[in-house]
Amino acid sequence: MESFTNQTEIGSLTLEEKIGQLFFIGIKGTVLDENTAKLLSDIKPGGVCLFSRNIKEAVQTRQLLDEIRAMSTVKPLLSLDQEGGLVDRLRRIVAPMPAASEFKRAEDVSRFGEIVAEIIGILGFNLDFAPVIDVVNIDRSIFNNGLRSRAFGDSPQVVVTLAGSFLKELQSKGISTSLKHFPGLGAAEVDSHEELPVVSISDEEINDIDLFPYRHFLADGRVDTVMVAHAAYPNTVLQLKDGKGRDVPSSLSERVVTGLLRDEMGFDGVVITDDLEMGAILKNYGMADACKRAIHAGVDIIAICADEDHIREGHNAIIGSIDKGEISEARIDRSVGRLLDLKARLVQPLPFDISRLAHLSDEIEDLKRSLK
Repeated sequence: MESFTNQTEIGSLTLEEKIGQLFFIGIKGTVLDENTAKLLSDIKPGGVCLFSRNIKEAVQTRQLLDEIRAMSTVKPLLSLDQEGGLVDRLRRIVAPMPAASEFKRAEDVSRFGEIVAEIIGILGFNLDFAPVIDVVNIDRSIFNNGLRSRAFGDSPQVVVTLAGSFLKELQSKGISTSLKHFPGLGAAEVDSHEELPVVSISDEEINDIDLFPYRHFLADGRVDTVMVAHAAYPNTVLQLKDGKGRDVPSSLSERVVTGLLRDEMGFDGVVITDDLEMGAILKNYGMADACKRAIHAGVDIIAICADEDHIREGHNAIIGSIDKGEISEARIDRSVGRLLDLKARLVQPLPFDISRLAHLSDEIEDLKRSLK
């Protein structure tokens, strides 16, 4: 594992490089072609997230990640959303993985975490946008929000036990993790991929249920990153209105990110938005405005996961805001410092071993049989 002094590292970066660190981007294809290389060179992103469109087979995936790593001026976060079930980016490489909702015992989740960590380490990833720690109880299971099978349990205590087992195994193998979706999407009435969810719960319910797992893991100090949801909480003190009277999404809300997560709950690690290209954001805010609002809210790194024009628009918006004095370089440095602290803990990828991947695929099948 590499190590470096944070301030020295920040001081060695140009302003352009520091701005790039604020972006977590997606790319189009399966290879580092000329267009993709130019995008990476122009943006200099802090992280790159791969999706199913980028992951066709094992050798190709490792080569792509190795090439991204090699051309990055600052060590990159290389991520995927590997949860299992509906959110399984690796089904072309290994056997389909079970969903979080299929687990009932911590020992099974621990084994699952071991398998996932080793597979993504062999492929060259260093961050998994998981686990989901949303709580979906019986009352909430009626909502069509896409989270029913992605949740580890129907109570905060079960979520802490099972999601905690998954988190622990990934981190013990050198894979960074991300708790999501803060401050809680379990009671969302729609899917944020389509439109802004309204989470019609009280302050008491969000405190007792949704924030319970976050408080537990933050107290343990086992949190690498937190992903903030796109959602409105109109019946709570968290909800802000914008200048047009609209509910400000949690991902763009200073009251949620800085007031609740940072000041009240004491988290000083990396905060990332959910993908700003989701309907919850694009139907209400342009990409440029959303990016600026996210930084003002206290977010460290902005996720824009597909469209190159959106990536460039958001990047240009932050550059413009700094040029106009709307965002200070000191504000940028705070986020870059948190990112470099996280990157200092990253480990090198595991040696590539195709036979080991085949063995781990068999272990997934064995695990699924044991869950029945």
